[in-house]
Amino acid sequence: MRKLLALLLILGFVAFNSAVVSAQDAQQTEQTSSASDEGQSGYQMLKKQFIDGDWRFMSFVLVTMILGLAFCIERIITLNIATTNTDKLLSRIDDRLKEKDLDGAMEVCKATPGPTASVLYEGLKNADGGPEAVEKAIVAYGSVQMGLLEKGLVWISLFIALAPMLGFMGTVIGMIQAFQRIEDVGDLSPAVVAGGIKVALLTTVFGLIVAIILQIFYNYIVSKIDSITNRMEDASIALVDIMEENNAFKK
Repeated sequence: MRKLLALLLILGFVAFNSAVVSAQDAQQTEQTSSASDEGQSGYQMLKKQFIDGDWRFMSFVLVTMILGLAFCIERIITLNIATTNTDKLLSRIDDRLKEKDLDGAMEVCKATPGPTASVLYEGLKNADGGPEAVEKAIVAYGSVQMGLLEKGLVWISLFIALAPMLGFMGTVIGMIQAFQRIEDVGDLSPAVVAGGIKVALLTTVFGLIVAIILQIFYNYIVSKIDSITNRMEDASIALVDIMEENNAFKK
């Protein structure tokens, strides 16, 4: 997963560099007729607004989005791999235990990817200690797996908070620029302050858009973790019952 995250970050920075170069080129050819704006595509319009918001500052917001999406994609891929069909897994374990094949049941868990199978394996491994030892092992190792599932969420939360903060900082900088122009010109007119105010509003909008996108991914990831955790808990309870029914506890 580290290699995957590194690859996503590299691709993100390549896209970022391309956006910066494109912004620099577009800034030089930006002075075209206003009539052509009506025929602009969504991408062209977005690029124009990105440039109008001062691409040198908006780049920080873009970097935040790239890094946040990289962590989100890594978590989504990891959690999808970690999702296990617990009913099928428990059925296979039950079949092995009915044959008094505890080692075979453990092999089933080892061959199944995901945190649920790992937790059940720890439970089966402690069968010689009785039900209490099995439950204790499941609880202890379940906490470890929960930590692994939630890995990276703190960084996504950071980028969710950072994106609008950068946008608001752009707002403050834009307003400072607007008042500086008023002071330099000595005249309070719309033409003087329009540029600074536009920068202020655009940075705020882009910061909020990035935060909204990352928040949607974050909520999906959290719901996915909750679903895996619930299945893990249900499977752990069912495992103890299956072991009891098949007299799998070693005395």
